[in-house]
Amino acid sequence: MSLRNHGFRDVIRILTRHFGFRVVRQKGSHLFLEHPDGRSTVVPAYNPIKLGTMKAILSQVGIPEEEFLRHI
Repeated sequence: MSLRNHGFRDVIRILTRHFGFRVVRQKGSHLFLEHPDGRSTVVPAYNPIKLGTMKAILSQVGIPEEEFLRHI
């Protein structure tokens, strides 16, 4: 499994169900997520999300790629 070819719905689902994030707002095609400890990120509503964007999202929220992929 890799970070390639995942849609925004999958990313939102994993971040909310398994990592405690919640969608706080949406502006256009971008969803803003926050965690109770203050971490936040923006997920574009694109299918699929580009690899560089996926890596940036995971880096911003401090989740290792392996940990994220475990929930796919």
